[in-house]
Amino acid sequence: MAGENAVVDNPRTLVFAVWLLYLECAGLTGLTAYLVYRDLTAETLEVGVAVSLTVMTALAAVVVFFLARSLARRARGARGPSIVVQLFVIAAGGFLVQVGPLWLGIILMIIGALTGVLAVVPPSTRALGVD
Repeated sequence: MAGENAVVDNPRTLVFAVWLLYLECAGLTGLTAYLVYRDLTAETLEVGVAVSLTVMTALAAVVVFFLARSLARRARGARGPSIVVQLFVIAAGGFLVQVGPLWLGIILMIIGALTGVLAVVPPSTRALGVD
């Protein structure tokens, strides 16, 4: 019951921001799985680069998951780091707009901007106790 009330009390803006963060986590998890597959099936491999990229992607997925969970629990300190993550998402999207695929870059930029805005609008700010 208490868990249901917490979800009901959260403003839609914060709930949508949390779901978008979970979506980003799912994307990073999928990317990690793809990188593991590529690492295992590549004919030639720079082991250090491949392993570090795969590990960093997996760590990013874990960080984004915990940020989403913290925002869902209204942890005041989670808002700043989640906004920083969105800046990285927007930057990655900008890179993809330049080198391709264009459609993925645009989607990343929209998701990053939307999630960042949803985390700072007044209803989310009040729910997090920041104002």
